[in-house]
Amino acid sequence: MTEATGRALFRRVLHDLASDTGVVEEIVAAARRHSPAVARLPESENRRHIAVLLAAALASAGGPPAPGEQDFTAATLLGRDRAAQGVPITALLRGVQAGRGRATEIAVERGRAAGVAPEAVIGALLDFDRYAGAMELHVIDGYHTAQLELARTARDARTQVLRRLLHGDRRTADGAGSPDAVDPDELERAGLRPDRPYHCVLSDVTDPVRAQALEGRLASSGGAFGLVEGRLAGLAARLPTAAAVGADALVVVAPAAPLSRARHMHALCDAGLRALGGQGPAGARTTGLHRLTDLAVEIALDAQPRLAELLCRDLLGALDPADAFHRELALTARAYFDHGMRQDQTAAVLHVHPNTVRYRLGRLAALTGTLPEAADPGARPSLLTGLHWHWALRTWLGEARRTD
Repeated sequence: MTEATGRALFRRVLHDLASDTGVVEEIVAAARRHSPAVARLPESENRRHIAVLLAAALASAGGPPAPGEQDFTAATLLGRDRAAQGVPITALLRGVQAGRGRATEIAVERGRAAGVAPEAVIGALLDFDRYAGAMELHVIDGYHTAQLELARTARDARTQVLRRLLHGDRRTADGAGSPDAVDPDELERAGLRPDRPYHCVLSDVTDPVRAQALEGRLASSGGAFGLVEGRLAGLAARLPTAAAVGADALVVVAPAAPLSRARHMHALCDAGLRALGGQGPAGARTTGLHRLTDLAVEIALDAQPRLAELLCRDLLGALDPADAFHRELALTARAYFDHGMRQDQTAAVLHVHPNTVRYRLGRLAALTGTLPEAADPGARPSLLTGLHWHWALRTWLGEARRTD
């Protein structure tokens, strides 16, 4: 095989690599594993940048265009977005370099498997390395440009105050995110008063354009909003309305509390967001406005994943997550416990006949041997027994979804 033939074969390998979603997922995982700040962003946010960067970088390995013809728009945009989201530049570069390294490893593995000569692989990867180095410079340039632009605006000042209050970004001796760590004049310029309580608000919105739109809708609540740890967050003077949040965002809001408690409220809202967003055993993603106190049980239960696993194994060990009928039984039982253990209400929610609910609960009882109330519709388990079942079911269903 001539070197030209080898390069042509390797170009086809790289073309297939760039369109392989599994490869994108591996690179996302590498970036998140090596950079905790990047891992705090939703995987979809990492994925949307990496897919574009990977395609451009691998295309360059097959024979890059002249330097003036290369398009680094995606790299510049990545740097700008991460600056706007408050991700430190060092954390960003750790993620970029980890992803770059994993992409190189996969390319070498695929090239060997395809029988490409080592000389052809090395030549192509040298092109890839030159392009990746230039790409990193554009990431840095985009980041610094965005930082300079943000520094000129009142929004950046407000966002910096929020980050110090909600996340403790200010490097104080005790590391506390308290109003004492922020000058009263800064609070006033950010639209906050140190003597009044505020509702901590945290959303799942990470895209800067969507965040700006949601911020505009939440402005009627008073207070201050901005991107903190990559997501739109804020301190609202008044409880936001469901109409302001809309149906395209997931938002958790805490009870009003003094600014000295803002950091603790933010941590609890983060736990609530994880419970609602399906990152823990809680279940399927949802949208809209959710009060933190309504999520108290879910947050408490999600804090004990190992205990949940033991309980799930004890009560539902006979169920197979890959069995669609078993999933249907578990979903029915979850709805049953969600609706006061009333078979008629469960049937209405599931749009089935009450006899269908009764049958499914009976089948679940037969499989597990531990659901006595299904055999006697008039019986009601104790509060603790019901809580155990609810916890086990939501954990089992969460694991079943992750096996899809």
